[in-house]
This record gives sequence, structure tokens and C-alpha cells, in this order.
Amino acid sequence: MRAPLTRRGADALREELERLKRVVRPQIIEAIAEARAHGDLKENAEYHAAREQQSFTEGRIKELESTISNAQIIDVSSLNAGDKVVFGATVDLADEETGEEKRYQIVGDLEADIKQGLISISSPVARALIGKHEGDSVRIAAPGGERAYEIVAVIYEG
Repeated sequence: MRAPLTRRGADALREELERLKRVVRPQIIEAIAEARAHGDLKENAEYHAAREQQSFTEGRIKELESTISNAQIIDVSSLNAGDKVVFGATVDLADEETGEEKRYQIVGDLEADIKQGLISISSPVARALIGKHEGDSVRIAAPGGERAYEIVAVIYEG
């Protein structure tokens, strides 16, 4: 199965890939060449650090290329699921006990970032929300115990 990715998430991964290829990779090659010019490579810490960074960067480039080529890119703004929660939806939740509101967008695993309110499709919160509708009550297992939330709004924006 192809991993889902929002268009915005795919664009961010493409930007990272381009930066690694056009900026970071040439800097590393230059650092390796400079370190080689200093002579004995066995005890040259700069050379070994640059080679390690090169290995990490090349691995990340391969990972990004594979992810992008194998992803199912979904344009969230074109989804027409009404008030039903599906991949890509932005969901406003209200804690039924405290009234505290939270906003999450359900995204692919690689673009998840809880600090930005982007939760992975495979997370317990997303799994509890998928298929539900605006106005529904959901129970979500949290570290401090189960919490009940009401789905206040379901929004589809790019």
C-alpha cells in the first residue's frame, strides 16, 4: 500500500530534498576535499566527520526520494467528505470535561509534527477520529487516562 501524504507535506519533503542535493551535498564534498588536503586521513577528525555527514545526508536523500516516489499524494482541498473525518481533515476538538479546544490535521507519518498540530494517520488520536462526524463524541486513550472529546468542526483546506 502506498503511504498517504498531503500535497503540502510532499512539497516540504521535495524542498528538503532539493536543499540536500543543491546546498548540503556540495558543502560536504568541499569539506572532504579540504580535509584531504591536510594530509594523513587516518587521524584526520575533520575528514571522518565530513564522511559521516556525507553518509547521513546520502541516506536521507535516498529515503526522501523513495518516500516521494512511493507516496499517494492527496490534495486535501479537493476532498469532499463533508463533515466526516478522513485523511487530511483538520479537526477541532473540545474536551468534554474542561471545554479546552484543540486543532489537529491528520497527515502522513513522515509529515507528522505535534507542535504544529499535525498528527500521524497511524496515531491513536487519528485512528479514533477517522470515520467520525462533526458533533460526534470520541474517546481517546491519553497518558493520564481516557478522555472524551466532541468533534466541533471538520475542515478540509490545502
